[in-house]
Amino acid sequence: MIEIHEADIKIEFYRGSGPGGQHRNTTDSAVRIRHLPTGIVAQASENRSQFQNRAVAMERLRHALARRERIIKKRIATRVPKRTKENRLTEKRIVSEKKRFRTSLD
Repeated sequence: MIEIHEADIKIEFYRGSGPGGQHRNTTDSAVRIRHLPTGIVAQASENRSQFQNRAVAMERLRHALARRERIIKKRIATRVPKRTKENRLTEKRIVSEKKRFRTSLD
């Protein structure tokens, strides 16, 4: 699990937009968390609770940082098996025959 230090993040609260009526329009329940060293921003405004939104945003930030640190292995090209090549060519011949018989014999 990735550890996030309090000094490395900046938390902002703002009013969430969208449907929700009077409660949503009067409280600053939406949360935006910036990870200062990387510049990654995670935000959440789904819930009416600021506490729940903060937890969701922190989880999204953890996920983004984990994805950023993941090492993608380079794909090693492999040879196409002989049987697969033969099957592909057989299919092409069959399709070719079908197309040849579609043409009119004027």
